[in-house]
Amino acid sequence: MDAQGRGRADNIDPADQWVLNPDTGEYELRLSPSAPQSSVPGPRRAAPRDNAGAPRRRNDSAPGEAGETRQARGAEVPPRASRRRATEPESPQGRRAARRPVKKKSRAKKVLAWTAGGTAFVLVAIGAAGYLYLKHLEGNVTTTDIGSAGKNGFSKDDAFNILIIGTDKRTGKGNEGYGDANSVGHADTNILLHVSKDRTNATAMSIPRDLVVNIPDCPTKQADGSTKVIPGSDQVRFNESLGQEGRDPGCTMRTVKEVTGITPDHFVMVDFNAVKTLTTAVGGVDVCLAHAVNDKESHLKLPAGQSKVEGEQALAFVRTRHSWGNAGDLDRIKVQQQFLGSLMRKMTSGDTLSDPTKLLSLAEAATKALTVDKGIGSVTTLKDVALELKKVPPKNISFVTVPVLDNPADGKYHKTVIVNPALAPQVFDAIINDVSFTEVKKKQKAQKDAEAARLKGSRSAPSDVRVRILNGGAVGGSAQETLDWLQNKEGVLKSENAGNAPARLSKTTLEYAPDQAAQARELAQLMGLSGSALKPGKSVTNSQGLPAMTLTLGKDFKGAGVSLTAPSKAPQGIDKSTADKVKCAS
Repeated sequence: MDAQGRGRADNIDPADQWVLNPDTGEYELRLSPSAPQSSVPGPRRAAPRDNAGAPRRRNDSAPGEAGETRQARGAEVPPRASRRRATEPESPQGRRAARRPVKKKSRAKKVLAWTAGGTAFVLVAIGAAGYLYLKHLEGNVTTTDIGSAGKNGFSKDDAFNILIIGTDKRTGKGNEGYGDANSVGHADTNILLHVSKDRTNATAMSIPRDLVVNIPDCPTKQADGSTKVIPGSDQVRFNESLGQEGRDPGCTMRTVKEVTGITPDHFVMVDFNAVKTLTTAVGGVDVCLAHAVNDKESHLKLPAGQSKVEGEQALAFVRTRHSWGNAGDLDRIKVQQQFLGSLMRKMTSGDTLSDPTKLLSLAEAATKALTVDKGIGSVTTLKDVALELKKVPPKNISFVTVPVLDNPADGKYHKTVIVNPALAPQVFDAIINDVSFTEVKKKQKAQKDAEAARLKGSRSAPSDVRVRILNGGAVGGSAQETLDWLQNKEGVLKSENAGNAPARLSKTTLEYAPDQAAQARELAQLMGLSGSALKPGKSVTNSQGLPAMTLTLGKDFKGAGVSLTAPSKAPQGIDKSTADKVKCAS
């Protein structure tokens, strides 16, 4: 009985009898045992012969015979193409054509399909996890409930800020000898990683541990599920925002917002073991030294020029500070940034991405070294974060440090620093407004040009501007404050407070109809609105039944009369480096 007849007899679709062989990556015909046959033999049909009297092969047919044979077999309906393939003879040409096309994937390619990268060494490694390992890796990640300090979940469509905290807690094998063995785990190394909305650039801003700050009150989750508010502290080191008085990473996130105005969405915390295990997993990280180093305190001993470090030696490299510059924390930060750039290049290099064993080791090491907030606590979400980071070209990943000055209160021997009031706000504003610190090709240049064009043209007189004001995320009372300012200071008398908006907005917007463009340009001029804030649309009816524009104050609103025009360029005079450049520690 042929394959097609057997398929019908057992009620099996012959297409289902083609099975993928995992060893070869190709489909093979596997016939299941047929049903028991009748013991009474049926009449035998003589084999057809050609004109010479020789038996004819099954795939040979005399002219005009095909239709007659089909009729003799019961006037069957011609089978579908898929079934016909299952019954055709396996000639060298026919067999190859009958098989379904299969793209064979090596194990390396399967793992590579899930590979991701980014600036921060922990986050970069997450994308190395293969899909089949996600459930296994899930149990490696430690999560902390920070309450309202962070976001719940991760969006692939927005810019995002992740605070990376390197704690000096001495837990783990071989870490007892580093510094203070009794440390509660302070925020020793801190990097606020901002990834732009269009993924063309990212900024990794280091925050000095010795920066003098005011730490706000911090609600923290306790082991029993209750919440305890830890009182804030004024004029203390930034590193005390973690560990001191029982503060959790949520306290560090709140301190970042207090100092910079930037809201971290999530945090990732690592300890000493992370540097050791991750550098070992990738087979070492290349570093460059401008001079030889023999540091007795950190036990770092390296010659001048290129070296490769991993494990204990890598930890010593990022921990030492007496061998760089003026032996302070600021010079150590620069070395750490250079190290992170080198580690990122190693993780995205061909010898790492093409080695599935190395990738899986990296995923194991990374997930075991992590403590994250519950908002990104699943490996699947962490993978999504890493994949978004991988979209950013290394040449457009900038490393900067919060601009600081020596603390005059320290006297002659400066041990702490303060925020530079002239330069730091410019850096903070650039990050808040998604401005790149590198020259990048904007994906939406046409849109930018269109936004700029909205501000060009004639403007109405202030007395002709008719607008309804809504609060869509600004501080309470902002709509009334803006109304008072517009009417009493700017002469926009045809304005009114329309209460709260139906939804909260991150950015202030002004919606207007085409015939209100001149009014929109005038209000934009008065308020310092950028072209991106102007939204062509339709007018609404105000309380007097007249058409009016709609001004919705978003979270970016800074107060009546304060310009909302975002900076278009990064500030000048900021010391920075990029992840694609090799620099020698000095």
